[in-house]
Amino acid sequence: MLIDLSHPIIAGMPVLPGDPQVRISPALTIAADGVAVAAIACGSQTGTHIDAPAHLVPGGRTIEQVSLDELVGEALVLDPAVPATCAGREALTPERLGLARFDAVPRMVLVRTGWDRCFGEPRYLQHPYLTREAAAELWRLGMRVLGIDAPSPDRTPPAGEPLDLAVHEIVLGGD
Repeated sequence: MLIDLSHPIIAGMPVLPGDPQVRISPALTIAADGVAVAAIACGSQTGTHIDAPAHLVPGGRTIEQVSLDELVGEALVLDPAVPATCAGREALTPERLGLARFDAVPRMVLVRTGWDRCFGEPRYLQHPYLTREAAAELWRLGMRVLGIDAPSPDRTPPAGEPLDLAVHEIVLGGD
């Protein structure tokens, strides 16, 4: 089964707090230049993206040092059944993910929360997130690549609250 987690890159799309906003403007026009070309400016964490260890770990591997082979293959898809209301900020614990049933998991684990249906809604950044305990247990079970259909596997806090990147630290810190 093919799983597509991509979203189109469009001006005004949601980005995590502090990240550069997406700007798209005409660079060339058919009338003046014979071709239409857009200039795109955005942060590296815009939309669907891959975090390399260097995103959080000083001296960690950068994305060009991560082989495509590391990102292709068998994956376990976990479906914690997040309500369709886009209510938000639900903690995905080891119990909620049903991790006790596994002795081991494949290298790649995808968490399908259904939050992609909230893309573009005001509550998009109030997404479900993995707890530190869930990430640590997945790592212990053998997960090395984590994917989620939300903006981040960590909780995006409301303005003024500190950012906790526990899931990033566990996964990227382990290379």
